[in-house]
Amino acid sequence: MRLIDTHCHIDVDDFSEDRDRVIAESRRQNVGGIVVPGITAESFDRLDGICKEPLLFPAFGLHPVFMNRHAPHDLEEVERRVAESAPVAIGEIGLDYFIDSPDVAGQKRLLEAQLVIARETGLPVLLHIRKAHDHVLAMLRRMRFSNGGIAHAFNGSRQQAEQFIGLGFKLGFGGVATYERSRNIRRLAVELPLDAIVLETDAPDLPPVSHRGERNSPAYLPEILIALSELRGEAPEVIAGKTTMNAVELMPALA
Repeated sequence: MRLIDTHCHIDVDDFSEDRDRVIAESRRQNVGGIVVPGITAESFDRLDGICKEPLLFPAFGLHPVFMNRHAPHDLEEVERRVAESAPVAIGEIGLDYFIDSPDVAGQKRLLEAQLVIARETGLPVLLHIRKAHDHVLAMLRRMRFSNGGIAHAFNGSRQQAEQFIGLGFKLGFGGVATYERSRNIRRLAVELPLDAIVLETDAPDLPPVSHRGERNSPAYLPEILIALSELRGEAPEVIAGKTTMNAVELMPALA
């Protein structure tokens, strides 16, 4: 069973002391690919260097939560990295209205600019969305964005999920789905077609229930697989095979 972690920040400082060990353990757990999204331009050098490891695949993007750390020329840096480093996606990009006093106008301008980069380069996008699903959907439709991507850590409604699927997106399910209290996400994990689901950890954040309060790890991806298997009543091998195929469909380099 080859698994793909479609969203993992293994480049951050949380893994600075044992990154190699975590990667080795992930391999032992049948994780055959880890997508590492960018957050700020200042972190791109480190991300790029770490992704020389064959298991890791880079994405480059400017995260909406860190608006105060982005500069106008950072968009040019995203374009340069796309040209030089062959990333599998543009991300992590999106809208976040959950944070205190969000710069809504600035976030929208930044997202639109990065969707243009993705459209022009033929890359899918890794979307970060909190309290803003309808606004992201509206922008995707207005721009006629057709490259698809992943709605990372999806936490919207069934109706919103179906709209993303209709636009060619997959939905990322991670550690939150292992918690019994996450009723909406667990219900979606059952109701949505398997064609629309990919696995992710969002490590070091959002650990599965068995590691509550700990640093998350891509090596824990099988626990998310087992949770989906139990919820859906389908064999782990079936879910592993299909979710991996879904990820490769979006990002062929993962094959």
